[in-house]
Amino acid sequence: MQTRCYSCGDVFDATRIRCDCGEPVWFDGDATDFEWPTGTVHGVWRYASLLPVAPTEGLGWAAGNTPLLRTPRLDDYAGCTLWVKDEAENPTGTFKDRGSAVAVAAAEARGATAVGTVSHGNMAMSTAAHAAAADRPCVVLVPDDISAARLAAISQYGPDIVRVDGDYGQLYFDSLELGATFDIEFVNSDVPLRVAGQKTVALELIEQFDGVPDAICLPVSSGGQASGVWKALRELRDARLIDGLPRLYFVQAANCDPIAAAFREGYEVRPIDPEPTAAYSIANANPPSGNRVLAAAAETDGAVVSVPEDAIHEATRKLATEAGLCVEPSSAVALAGLRQLAASGDVAATDRVALILTGTGFKELGGASTDAPSVPLANLDEHLAAILSDA
Repeated sequence: MQTRCYSCGDVFDATRIRCDCGEPVWFDGDATDFEWPTGTVHGVWRYASLLPVAPTEGLGWAAGNTPLLRTPRLDDYAGCTLWVKDEAENPTGTFKDRGSAVAVAAAEARGATAVGTVSHGNMAMSTAAHAAAADRPCVVLVPDDISAARLAAISQYGPDIVRVDGDYGQLYFDSLELGATFDIEFVNSDVPLRVAGQKTVALELIEQFDGVPDAICLPVSSGGQASGVWKALRELRDARLIDGLPRLYFVQAANCDPIAAAFREGYEVRPIDPEPTAAYSIANANPPSGNRVLAAAAETDGAVVSVPEDAIHEATRKLATEAGLCVEPSSAVALAGLRQLAASGDVAATDRVALILTGTGFKELGGASTDAPSVPLANLDEHLAAILSDA
């Protein structure tokens, strides 16, 4: 497969990461003859004919095949008829496993010395896990403010972890140069290999859905996941498996929202000075595929919005108490954003909307929490009797 710039259309070989115009490229396979797969293969490799590498044995076979859940108790809160795609069911708890499965398989096929990534945590953990399963050396570059809990979660898979001070956004670009020098396949957030794997979430969602949703809503950070979803929908349209594209809505935390700010103001994405946010996993102040997200929103009549911290926390609680789903705040931003879009009239109560929940919240519960309730000792019989009488 060759790669192509989504923006200017220039074509390159399969190893190219970015175009000369500065924008990211993605794989340019021919999807016109694609048909829905039959048989018992599920997950990422169910869509092998649309991927740039053949399946390999190992953890990659566990990536994907996540449930699409109808969540009627959240309809009123979200302001629409809601389904959720629960990506927490992936091997390391996030959608990143889809991209890691494809990227590590490609690194094996290319004979790269090692694989690597730049990550706040989830992508680092996923890449390291898939590399360990494939017996490949792995190098992980993390920012200096990463928590001890996240370092512990990453280190269990045995990668070489390098903590780097300075501009986290620039680290993405620095890693690509280091990869070329040291023969490390850096599979960062929006490189073609990772986008190819991550597009399978949308292929899977559409195959599971009864028809095509009116809209799909998901968090956005670097723009890699958003790019994958957009790419998959375009491929399905080219194959005439869907008539048109659902509206794509992307959501950021207001404390770090360079793509949403560019959407609001009508300019190209530029770096910002962020504030701290509970949505740490998507706090990318200089997103390398930000403009590609703007293009996806524009083509589908969608939008990019941002939500405040209190809305993020409320949405996290609602997902737990109304749908039984424990997600990280970076994932819950999608529900908060959807609620905001419904309030503004962009989303109607009759719209069928699929919400992509990108990762589990269980990894975030290792430390003390100010939200933890005080639970006093009680007489068991009396306590249960009181609860039942109130039910």
